[in-house]
Amino acid sequence: MLETEDLSVQFGGHLAVDQVSCRYRAGTLTAIVGPNGAGKTSYFNLISGQLQATQGRVILEGEDLSTLGAPVRARKGLGRAFQLTQLFPQLSVAENVRLAVQARAQSRESSSLAWLDLFSIWQDRKAWIDEADGLLSQVQLAAKADLQAASLSHGDQRKLEVALLMALKPKVYMFDEPTAGMSVDDVPVILELIQQLKQQSDRIILLVEHKMDVVHQLADRIVVLHQGRLVADGEPLEVMASTIVQQAYLGQSAGAPRV
Repeated sequence: MLETEDLSVQFGGHLAVDQVSCRYRAGTLTAIVGPNGAGKTSYFNLISGQLQATQGRVILEGEDLSTLGAPVRARKGLGRAFQLTQLFPQLSVAENVRLAVQARAQSRESSSLAWLDLFSIWQDRKAWIDEADGLLSQVQLAAKADLQAASLSHGDQRKLEVALLMALKPKVYMFDEPTAGMSVDDVPVILELIQQLKQQSDRIILLVEHKMDVVHQLADRIVVLHQGRLVADGEPLEVMASTIVQQAYLGQSAGAPRV
């Protein structure tokens, strides 16, 4: 469903991502891991369009997206949550989610003039509000719906960003360290939401995450990057037991005990 083919990006003389070829199938959560500076976030940026590749292609359902910018890729079905939250800070929590629901709905209706009809707009508005309210309940933010997004704690802002991503109903969910900076109490909410998304067998989930307990809990597959290159790819137990991963990711020599 999603493929990166020889994907590379170079900054000056540094290859941040070096010819990474990988295929991702629907119904699978793939964790992309590696030491700091391995190229994980750059690889994500190449897929979602925040970076333009120096070489290679990104293909979704047979369509080459390589020359398209991030907004167009989002409309094609690549949904991205960032390490730093991307919200409308001056709007309320509910308004943030309603905008995402409305954007998705009107994007899919853009080929017709139906949305210009005033009666249908009011009908749609009620549906958008109901859907947004349901999403806020899922991320446990219903009680904070009227608060300004900027006033939320970091953990609640992460939850809100996940709600925005869910509102877009992408074909590919891309989470870049979704639990970063969250309190111990907030982390289970995000993990449970991702577990629910895993039940959608027609969707792909990509996850960049440093916390290996989270990776082991969620991942069906692990892809390991090191110095911009793909060095391992497979089932979690197999990958994490491999010598190259112990050396590159865990910083252990072969034969050393794993913690």
